[in-house]
Amino acid sequence: MLVQNVEMGPNVRGLENSIDESLVKNSTFMGIASGRSMEGMGIFDGDILIIDRAQDVKNYDIIVACLNGLFVCKIADLKNNQLLSSCPEYKPVKLTSFDEYCVEGVVTQSIRMHRPNARLGVVRLYKLRVTRPRS
Repeated sequence: MLVQNVEMGPNVRGLENSIDESLVKNSTFMGIASGRSMEGMGIFDGDILIIDRAQDVKNYDIIVACLNGLFVCKIADLKNNQLLSSCPEYKPVKLTSFDEYCVEGVVTQSIRMHRPNARLGVVRLYKLRVTRPRS
């Protein structure tokens, strides 16, 4: 799939790189956001998330993690060992030794979906629908 600029006039330029080459590297996978807790960061229900496993998590990065068997997209507050939502109606999740917690990757980009696309082959998994690259 090639990406093209859409301009208001007759001059339309095409990009030479495919979306895969530009956005999805070997250690990257895609997920579809579900819910409203990250709207303050511009991530809305149904948006495609580009998640990079090779990135080191830094304080206040947006991450995808598996928390007690559920995939979540949250802000990593490393100093206080908690996960934050960007909307104030959602309380922080303080991580404890009883939690099963694993960071899946850092969200590097999000793409707004204005119409669902069945060709993406995305499967819903709890709070986040995730697709992994084919090996």
